[in-house]
This record gives sequence, C-alpha cells and structure tokens, in this order.
Amino acid sequence: MPPIIKVIIPAFNEEDSIAHVINEIPDMVSEVIVVSNNSTDSTESVAKKAGATVLKEEQKGYGYACLKGMEYIASKDSTPEIVVFLDGDYSDYPKELVKIVAPIIDNDIDMVIGSRVKELREPGSMTFPQIFGNWLATSLMKLFFNAKFTDLGPFRAMKYDKLLALEMVDKTYGWTVEMQLKALKKKYSYTEVPVSYKKRIGVSKVSGTIKGAIFAGVKILSWIFKYSFA
Repeated sequence: MPPIIKVIIPAFNEEDSIAHVINEIPDMVSEVIVVSNNSTDSTESVAKKAGATVLKEEQKGYGYACLKGMEYIASKDSTPEIVVFLDGDYSDYPKELVKIVAPIIDNDIDMVIGSRVKELREPGSMTFPQIFGNWLATSLMKLFFNAKFTDLGPFRAMKYDKLLALEMVDKTYGWTVEMQLKALKKKYSYTEVPVSYKKRIGVSKVSGTIKGAIFAGVKILSWIFKYSFA
C-alpha cells in the first residue's frame, strides 16, 4: 500500500496564493492542513474552499504554526507515514512534492530537504540575506557536524515517527535548522533534492523586512552554536 502522506502549510495572510498551493499538491497526499498563523485576511476561507483542513494558531511564529499542525495530526486515530512541510506563498512548486517524498518511499531515507539550487531559482526569488544566511548556516553545520546540507529550505518531508522523536520546540524562525540539527544528532539518514523556486506572491514576513531577517539569522545561529557546544 502507498504511504499515508499529510502536508502542513503554515500561512499568514496568504489569501492570494494559498489556493494555488493547495490545488497543485499531488493526489498522493491524503490531507492538506493549512495553519492560519493569526491571519487577518481571507486565507482561512480561501483555504477551506480549496479543500484544506484549516486550523488557527493565534501565536505568531512559523514554529507555532508547524507545532499546531503536528498536534492536530497526533490527535487523530490514524497517523501518516510521512509529513511534508510546504510554505503557503507559492514560491515552491507543489507538484515537486513527488520528488521530495521519493527518497523516503523508495530508499527508506528519514528526512528529505528541498534544496533551492541556483540553476533552478527564478532570478530575485531569494534575497541576499536568505542566500547568505543559508550559506553561513550550512557551512557551520558542515564545520561542526560534517553535514552535507546546502539549504534550510522549508519544502521538506520526514517520516512521521522520526519527526515525533525530534521533540521539536522552536516557535519561530529556528524551526527548520532545529529539525536538521536534531536529525544530525540522532544520526538520521537524510538527503537533499534539488527543487525549483520562484518569486513568492506577496511580501515575505521574514526576508522582506530587516527586522525579520536579523531575527531569523540570530535564531538560526543560536541553534547551531547551542548544539555545537552541547
């Protein structure tokens, strides 16, 4: 039997993009869970109309939204084999989810990161702070842990039982790097899959502001140094 796959999409004011994301998710996914992170626009109603399960998380923060989605999954009688995380801004190509989950299904890999490689990125789709931050974070992980990551890309998949074992706690911008660091500590198998990337719809809540970019950078680096000297 094919594995049960569920998708968690954190979303804050993504009314213009969320339906595009949901509609392009492959049929192999059993449930799409959109977590409205205190949205003030029509994100919730648009997502429901597109067929997603919609949850509300009033505490602002990427990690808060992801944890809300995981809490919902854990509350159900049947749980998935694979959980995929995907942003709601339509910068990723949801159809590439097939590529993201393939190493788990075909090769029993624990975690897969969608790597936004330069040759597949639309010009201007990633800001300089994003590019530099990814380079710095992955370089430090290579230095301290001999990791082979090239990106902290939000489009990612993981075996559900392995994800639970990580005991994720970050509530904001450190979510992605926390997952990768904990996976390294637990010696999970992992790989990266090159994914396409385009300019998002709307303005980024992180890289689109100086404050957001700085806060994200501090959180990411704090996680790396915490685990490096633990």
